Amino acid sequence: MQERILIVDDEPFNLDLLAQEVRELGYDVERARDAAEAFARTETYRPDLMLLDYMMPGMNGLDVLQEIRRREWDVPVIMITAHGSIDVAVQAMKLGAADFIEKPFEPDHMALIIRKVLEHGRLAREVAAFTETMGERYRLVVGGSARMGEAVDLSRKAAASRATVLLLGESGVGKEVFARAIHEWSDRRAAPFIAINCVGLSRELLESELFGHEKGAFTGAHRLKKGKLELADRGTVLLDEVGDISQELQTKLLRFLQERDFERVGGIKPISVDVRIIAATNRDLEGAVKEGRFREDLYHRLNVVPIMLPPLRERRDDIPELARHFLEGFSRDTKKRFTEIAPDAMERLVQYAWPGNVRELGNVIERAVVLGRPPRITREDLPPRVAAAPTPERAAAQSYPEAVNAFRRELITAALARSGGNRAAAATALGVHRTHLLRLLKALKID
Repeated sequence: MQERILIVDDEPFNLDLLAQEVRELGYDVERARDAAEAFARTETYRPDLMLLDYMMPGMNGLDVLQEIRRREWDVPVIMITAHGSIDVAVQAMKLGAADFIEKPFEPDHMALIIRKVLEHGRLAREVAAFTETMGERYRLVVGGSARMGEAVDLSRKAAASRATVLLLGESGVGKEVFARAIHEWSDRRAAPFIAINCVGLSRELLESELFGHEKGAFTGAHRLKKGKLELADRGTVLLDEVGDISQELQTKLLRFLQERDFERVGGIKPISVDVRIIAATNRDLEGAVKEGRFREDLYHRLNVVPIMLPPLRERRDDIPELARHFLEGFSRDTKKRFTEIAPDAMERLVQYAWPGNVRELGNVIERAVVLGRPPRITREDLPPRVAAAPTPERAAAQSYPEAVNAFRRELITAALARSGGNRAAAATALGVHRTHLLRLLKALKID
């Protein structure tokens, strides 16, 4: 994807010549002939770099640079000065210019400075994106089951397009890992990937996270803040748990998906971005549409390429491979030399229902590594709920009440996992009253 350079010069001949040279270097170019055009182009074109001539009528280059910094735009600026204008260059650097070029300049020297400044900008964006997205540890979702293979194949095909993707599945199945993989397989991989968790934030906070806000837009907005959509320009945004956003925000999100522009909170100027949207949810969006809790038009906008990720209990053949993968990783992290999982412990891992899916499996193996004794994970190292998982032989020997309770326990833990631990929502999904569910949780000793 071409990087964008805005050239600002009031001399038409110089402007045309410089634009031609920059295009030959492989960059996309836009031109402005004065300060007013420079400000307008910066807002609409969103350049990765500005080449700014110092000598212009009205506002000169230093005035333009000062105004850019006042508006808190983060576009890097290379100042173009006349030969011997060292004092101007020094002033420009003090005002935040990334570098300067003296006229007349050699094309090779100009190309070197442009590459250096753009590379610095890319590194800064990568660091910012890393800081935004790596707030917790992520583990690779591996496995060779046919259903997971189908999901991977569909994800690779979706990555080659610009279509919106909707990742569906229970909590813990690896939706964010798949979203990251789609980003890495796409032509946007060099741009930021930013995940936004739509749960746990008020409508106002989530709106500010998505779209940003202007200085003074509300109490506490002491400075301009760019939203995640703006920070991820030309990259990918994951809207995690999109089924939980408010009706009002659904409307604004729909408008963005239709128009591909938005206004910051408290702003009036439209901001256009090129962002790939991946949405993820453990909710039944079709059911939410029928109940009037989710906009049907937004659902269809998000549901362009739906990818269903199977729960771990439906791909038990993957559990040994996943368990060994986590064992290797956590052994390395803790500097403990675990090399295997005992057969009876692996049998319990395979038979357990895993309501928390891959995330829960990772937590169980981490616990076993921390508490166990190398070189082998044993059944005693597993949590009681996993260690007690019935083998086929034990299940066959169960009494009727034991089998019924085991089935109840599996249904309830799965419903709790799907609802993110919300007991009221789990009770609704199971078709029982909340107080009845609480009695079952106590009777079945479910945490």
